[in-house]
Amino acid sequence: MSQYSTSTKIKPKSIFDLQQMKQAGQKISMLTAYDATFSALMDQAGIDVVLVGDSLGMVVQGHATTVPVTMQDMLYHAQLVSRGCERAFVIADLPFMSNATPEKAAENAALLIQQGGAQMVKLEGARCDVIQFMVQQGIPVCAHLGLLPQLIHQLGKYAVQGKEENEAQRLLAEALAIEQAGAQLLIVECIPAVLAQQISEQLSIPVIGIGAGVQCDGQVLVSYDMLGISLGRRPRFTKNYMQQADSVFNAIKSYISEVKNGRFPAQEHSF
Repeated sequence: MSQYSTSTKIKPKSIFDLQQMKQAGQKISMLTAYDATFSALMDQAGIDVVLVGDSLGMVVQGHATTVPVTMQDMLYHAQLVSRGCERAFVIADLPFMSNATPEKAAENAALLIQQGGAQMVKLEGARCDVIQFMVQQGIPVCAHLGLLPQLIHQLGKYAVQGKEENEAQRLLAEALAIEQAGAQLLIVECIPAVLAQQISEQLSIPVIGIGAGVQCDGQVLVSYDMLGISLGRRPRFTKNYMQQADSVFNAIKSYISEVKNGRFPAQEHSF
């Protein structure tokens, strides 16, 4: 048995548990993972959700963007991560162009759930037709608004979204439409904290922020950023938890604690 394991058996988390956490005002902690070892550490540390992110294209594969990541890549890493998790809720990303049509999205989502072990899939953008179709097939969906890394070649640069009033209103309307389409979770990335708070308050589903202020229902970070080992410049909205920790496990514990207590993100991590 791992030195980090607990003696009490804890039942695996479900989307129902995450919804109850929002209703109770309890913050949801989420990190990305790409293999069994890191996912097991996160699981044992008490993380609520593990995201198998297509960010693996940058932090694991060394690409400049997430665009080159394939379905085969995502399926492989989802299998590794799901093997390491006993209690955390596992979400896997649908990579670039894997959700071009509702039917294609559903087929690829089925692979990530049936073979990859994920409990939910995540897709970028206000693809309400795709979300609705997948939900009709019984596929749990997490949506993603704000900065959309898969569209970086269209956007031209990584920048805060929703700063202008018309953009903010569009994102709020898209968030409401996504919930209406049946999504059960929403991630908002790199948007003003005030806008993220409005979205979190108006939606009944949990809203998880990354670079979106402390008033979201939970927080997610790329684990390599949180551990200070990412290649290149670390985004402003991240925090290196290894600076004050003597192990990866304790760094993860500190992150979870600060999310739960509302100490992360602080003002300097927000827009």
